[in-house]
Amino acid sequence: MSTEDHTPDTAVEWTAGPDPDGPGADEPGPAEDVHNLETALRAGLGEFELSEEDLALVERGELGLEDLQEQETRPVVAVVGRPNVGKSSLVNRVLGRREAVVEDVPGVTRDRVAYDAEWSGRRFTVVDTGGWEVDATGIHLRVAEQAEVAVELADVVVFVVDATVGATDTDEQVVRLLRRSGKPVVLAANKVDNQAQEAEAAMLWSLGLGQPWPVSALHGRGSGDVLDAVLAVLPERSSVIGAYPRGGPRRVALLGRPNVGKSSLLNKLAGTERVVVDNVAGTTRDPVDELIELGGKTWRFVDTAGIRRRVHQTRGADFYASLRTQAALEKAEVAVVLIDVSESIAEQDIRVIQQVVDSGRALVVGYNKWDMMDEERQYYLEREIERELVQITWAPRVNISATTGRAVHKLVPALETALDSWDRRIPTGRLNAFLGEVVAGHPHPVRSGKQPRILFATQASTRPPKFVIFASGFIEAGYRRFLERRLREQFGFEGSPIEISVRVRERRGRR
Repeated sequence: MSTEDHTPDTAVEWTAGPDPDGPGADEPGPAEDVHNLETALRAGLGEFELSEEDLALVERGELGLEDLQEQETRPVVAVVGRPNVGKSSLVNRVLGRREAVVEDVPGVTRDRVAYDAEWSGRRFTVVDTGGWEVDATGIHLRVAEQAEVAVELADVVVFVVDATVGATDTDEQVVRLLRRSGKPVVLAANKVDNQAQEAEAAMLWSLGLGQPWPVSALHGRGSGDVLDAVLAVLPERSSVIGAYPRGGPRRVALLGRPNVGKSSLLNKLAGTERVVVDNVAGTTRDPVDELIELGGKTWRFVDTAGIRRRVHQTRGADFYASLRTQAALEKAEVAVVLIDVSESIAEQDIRVIQQVVDSGRALVVGYNKWDMMDEERQYYLEREIERELVQITWAPRVNISATTGRAVHKLVPALETALDSWDRRIPTGRLNAFLGEVVAGHPHPVRSGKQPRILFATQASTRPPKFVIFASGFIEAGYRRFLERRLREQFGFEGSPIEISVRVRERRGRR
């Protein structure tokens, strides 16, 4: 943060409501008022010393909308092929991270899932598809139909063939369909793990799709050459604008101290015993990812392990539990923190919640084992929540029982609310109009004869929402907390942390 400016500078006066000089038919509407105010505040900033970074931030007020438009026009690359030829492994190699689900079982990927990718400075959307069986029936027929749709909604197709098996009858039928589509096709000969296997890839010239590019999606060998071949035929703008939702399933971390019921909840949500459950703390040793259908959507849940406490490793166990929680948070967008209501809220519960807030992830609190509550315990629990969790009154609360399934369906609306808040962007004009009303009603306290003024505000980013306020002097922490409360009252942000930073700037020539 910049050094405090001790001059009682004045800025453009905040205004709200219609122009008093223009009543009747000439009166500007609310939208015009907001635009005029934003324009005036931007102009007023010209009197202050702003860095290039400041100016870029001020001019970027509606960048979120531009980002969305840029995403919508990114060219689309569909990855297709028979089941179990390594399509999802290749997608993960393109992304540079494990995002698409990979198992050594045909048919794991069933739907088209879109991800944002980048290579050599070019951004594009890569689409993972289910395995393509031409004579499929039942669910496999639907998978094949999804793959055909993926070709129609693509600008370039990457056709993955298992070089160790060679071209099959199904591959040749797919080639005919790809030719009819008229889309550029890049042929990836997968599972070529060494130079000796490149002769097997060369056999795929017989498909008539041009050069087969040998690649090992598992080890990364040759993946850059495949991507270079894709970029060579990739258009600047997509011809299928708006075809794909972004990012695949939303990612949920299940967090909490050992033995609060994380694995039991995951099993209940999955409808099967996916995770070992035992009353001994630390049964789960490694994170387990699960794709789970809830509320008509697919969610990716990460079950994080509580770590067994040994007497001589108590401090180490806390350290590793914290590391494991952080690793899960880095993969997640929203965290469900489970608290065991049969016991008093512990310092470890508070520490996990603080870790979520510090990481900037959305937050839902699940009070587990609610079926074990009596009236007396409920009374004391409510007092504990008021006392210990006062800093997260904005987080949705769900009272559940992982073992009986009580109210677990209520997790879905809570997760959706938290993620909507986490993604929310407030237009710059509306944000400044709102702050103008707040400051007019409750100005910053005068300190030593000085009163800092808020000059301009903008939302710098989402996930979580981050706001930057330009001011003529130091804004006290108490007043920042007041502004955060008012932002939440006005715009919601239920389930998401929000960040407010202040940049103190001086008038030109006052240094």
